[in-house]
Amino acid sequence: MLTIYRRHRKSCKQRAKGRKYRHCQCPIWVDGTLGGTELRESLKVRDWQRAQELVREWEIENRRTSQPTRKSTHEAWKEFLADIEARKLNDSTVRKYKLLKRQMEDFAQLCGLHVLADFDLSKVSQFRSKWKDGPRSSAKKLERLRAFFRFALKRKWVPENPALDLKAPKITLCPTLPFSREEVVRILAAVDQYKEEMPSHGIENGRRIRGLVLLLRYSGMRIGDAVNFSTDRLESNRLFLYTQKTGVPVNTILPEFVVSALKATPKVTEKFFFWSGRGKLESIVRSWQTRLRKVFKLANVPNGHAHRFRDTFAVELLLAGVPMERVSILLGHQSVRITEKHYAPWVRSRQEQLEADLASAWSRDPLVLLHGGVHQRYTESSDSTTRSFSIGKSGARGGSRTHMRKNPRRILSPQRLPFRHPGAGHSNLANTKG
Repeated sequence: MLTIYRRHRKSCKQRAKGRKYRHCQCPIWVDGTLGGTELRESLKVRDWQRAQELVREWEIENRRTSQPTRKSTHEAWKEFLADIEARKLNDSTVRKYKLLKRQMEDFAQLCGLHVLADFDLSKVSQFRSKWKDGPRSSAKKLERLRAFFRFALKRKWVPENPALDLKAPKITLCPTLPFSREEVVRILAAVDQYKEEMPSHGIENGRRIRGLVLLLRYSGMRIGDAVNFSTDRLESNRLFLYTQKTGVPVNTILPEFVVSALKATPKVTEKFFFWSGRGKLESIVRSWQTRLRKVFKLANVPNGHAHRFRDTFAVELLLAGVPMERVSILLGHQSVRITEKHYAPWVRSRQEQLEADLASAWSRDPLVLLHGGVHQRYTESSDSTTRSFSIGKSGARGGSRTHMRKNPRRILSPQRLPFRHPGAGHSNLANTKG
């Protein structure tokens, strides 16, 4: 039988109470006999419930289970980053994992957590409370944290995945906000004004920004893909977007004036329109986003950003009656559910079907029919005035305000009629005849 207890440190204020006191954070030890062998050692945990579960597992299997490998947080992240780089993940994804690594290592150093196994549910919850991200960014960061601990759990660096017990923040989806047609016209007009206000060394970028705006609006590409747009992807008016998993290429058709604008756009190199192909694409994308913000400011378009061109592309197609499945393919979404999540309110056929269903349902509603009939009788009546009857002479004499009913038998129920003896009527008739 095994017994767990806290081995109080010298600095513990409850050391004088001995083994019986367990409401402190001193290391937990185990003492007893297991499998005929005397055992007395540290469990290397401080959580009492976790220590009980660990000892219970030992007693069930009649042997000690393997302990997690004591891996430092820095070494664990080093192996994890090597793994995601071997998986050829996107550079932006790797950059976000590296940011999480720096934040987690700073927190571990601040709290004195030397090994990864020290991150229990309480510590992970405290770590998340230090994040200053919004709800959506915080939810994505929590997914990355769970992926890291899942990687560590597979390699037995931690006894469990503490990030699984953290609930994701509540996310309120913002409605898709495409540019109106008037705003697009103002943006194109602001491009010419932007070229006039550009300094001498940025005149060529001022000429390129018109081609970039038209490319974003009529291709539905993301800002990163548009900046990385190369000449070999454009053949006549056909623009190559991507290749599906089945190996089928997906192309889009550009209007002729957009193709002419791209041909008039000065190229940075023979292959690329908007960057040289050297360095980091993220840095160039941020530079173009800064230029676009200046254009939106000149056009007096509040909350303008490059992704709204993509929203405008999708919404205009849906309003034109293009099916959701085809728009999803053009946008490059992995599933049509992603497209429905953001653009379902803009589907014209669905809105028309909803209106038809509501009209059909209201036509059979009894209350609607009742009010419709009453309204029809009022409107069809030739007398436009409302008739009223005076009841001034219907009261009884002597100033009684109780109205006299002419035929109480038709109004009152039999239970409320006054009692009459069966022979009362005959006696009155006999007296009358006499």
